[in-house]
Amino acid sequence: MAISQSPARTQFHNRAPRETGRTVGHKFQSVVAMAIISLLLVGGIGSRLAYLQLLQGEQNQSLAEDNRIRLLPRPPERGRILDRNGQALASNRLSYSVYFWPLKREDVDWEPTIIQLSRILDIPAEDIRQRIEQAEFGAPLLVRVARDITPAQLTALMELKPELSGIQVEAETERIYPNGDLAAHVLGYTGEISDERLDNLADEGYRLGDVVGQLGGEAAFESTLRGEWGGRQIEVDGIGQVLNILSEKPAQPGQDVQLTLDVALQQAAEKALGDLKGAVVALDPRNGEVLAMVSRPAFDPNIFSTHITSTEWERLQSLEFPFVNRALQGYAPASTFKFVTTSAAIESGRYSARAVLPTFPFIRAGGIQFWDWNNAGFGPLSFPGAIAMSSDTFFYQTAMRMGGETLIDWTRRFGFGSKTGIELGDEEAAGLVPDEAWKQENLDE
Repeated sequence: MAISQSPARTQFHNRAPRETGRTVGHKFQSVVAMAIISLLLVGGIGSRLAYLQLLQGEQNQSLAEDNRIRLLPRPPERGRILDRNGQALASNRLSYSVYFWPLKREDVDWEPTIIQLSRILDIPAEDIRQRIEQAEFGAPLLVRVARDITPAQLTALMELKPELSGIQVEAETERIYPNGDLAAHVLGYTGEISDERLDNLADEGYRLGDVVGQLGGEAAFESTLRGEWGGRQIEVDGIGQVLNILSEKPAQPGQDVQLTLDVALQQAAEKALGDLKGAVVALDPRNGEVLAMVSRPAFDPNIFSTHITSTEWERLQSLEFPFVNRALQGYAPASTFKFVTTSAAIESGRYSARAVLPTFPFIRAGGIQFWDWNNAGFGPLSFPGAIAMSSDTFFYQTAMRMGGETLIDWTRRFGFGSKTGIELGDEEAAGLVPDEAWKQENLDE
C-alpha cells in the first residue's frame, strides 16, 4: 500500500502545465540575453581592434618596433693631429666603454644596477643616476656611462651581465697624446660634451655623451677631426638578446690635421723654458708659420681622455692658470716696442734714419719724471745706438715729437690691437692700443 500510486495522483503529475501571461517566453529569455551580451562583447572588442589598428596603427607599430629594434650608434675614429713632418701629436687607441639603454627604463628598476655599476666602475652612484635621468625617456639610442674601463672592470661586467639588464659594453677608440704635456696648449684636449654645448649643437648631430674638442686645436678643428657617426640596427628579443642585424652603416673616420709645429723645436723650446712661468714662440720669418709654441704651467691632456680623478683635478687647481695659453694673451711689450717706435719715426718721415738725439737721466711729461733704465742717460745716440743701449729717454723724445696719432697708426699696422689670425683665435687676446677715445672712456682723461 505504501509504495503504490493511485491512478489519480499519477495522472495529476503527468499533466502539462497551463501557459499563462506570467510564464510565456521564459525559456527564450536566457538565450536572448546571452545573444545580446555576446553582440556587445564582440562589438566592443571589434571597435577596440578597429581603433587600435586603423586609428592608432602606425603609433602602435612604432612602439612595437622600438621595443624590438635597437639602434647601436658607432662613434667615428677621431682624426689625428700631426706635426709638420707627419709625427703624431694626438692619435687614438682601442678601449671599452659602458653604455645603458634608456628604452628599458620602464622595465628595469635602475637602482640596483646603479649601485653595482658604481662599485665596479668606481664612479659615484649619483653621477650615474644623473646620467640616466638626463637620457631622453624611451630613446632607443645607447648612452655612455663610462669610458676606458680596465680589464678587471670589463671582466666583472661580463660576469654580472645577467644582473645588469640594459647595460652594454662597446669597443671604441680613445684619444691619446703620446708626448704627454708637449704642446698641450696648442693641442688642447677632448672630453664629453657639456649640457650647455649640447643644446647649441644638437642640430648638428651631437648627442649626450659625445666626445668633442674642449680646448686648443682639438676644439678649433673639431669639424675636421670629428668624422661621421655610423651604427647598426639590430633586432632583439624580450630580454635584449640580439636576434638579427638588420642594417649597418660604417662610421666615417675624421680627417687628420697637420700643424706647422716641429716636434724637435717644440721639445727644445719647452726644455729652455723649463718650469718657469711664461711662454715661448718660434716663427718662421719667411712666412710666419708657428714652429714652436710653449706655455707654462701646462697640463697632460691624457688625463681628460678618461674620468679625471679628484686628486688630479686638485693638483691642477694648485697651479697658476694651467689652461691659459700665455703665448696668446696680451702683455705689455716693454722694450721690444722700441722697434715699433723706430719704424714709425722713420717711415712716417718725422725723423731721418741718421738722426741723433741727446739722452737724459729722465724725461718729464705731465708733471711726472720718466727715468732711463740706468738713471743717467747715454749721451747723444742714433737709432742703432739707442736700440743697442735700449735707451728709454731716446724713444720717449721720439714718440712725443711724432705725436700720439702717428705712433698709434703705426702700432696698429704692426698688428697690435687685433688678432693674428691663428686658428686658436677663440683663446687669443687682441691686445690693446690705448688711443684718446679709450682713455676718455676708461680713464676720463
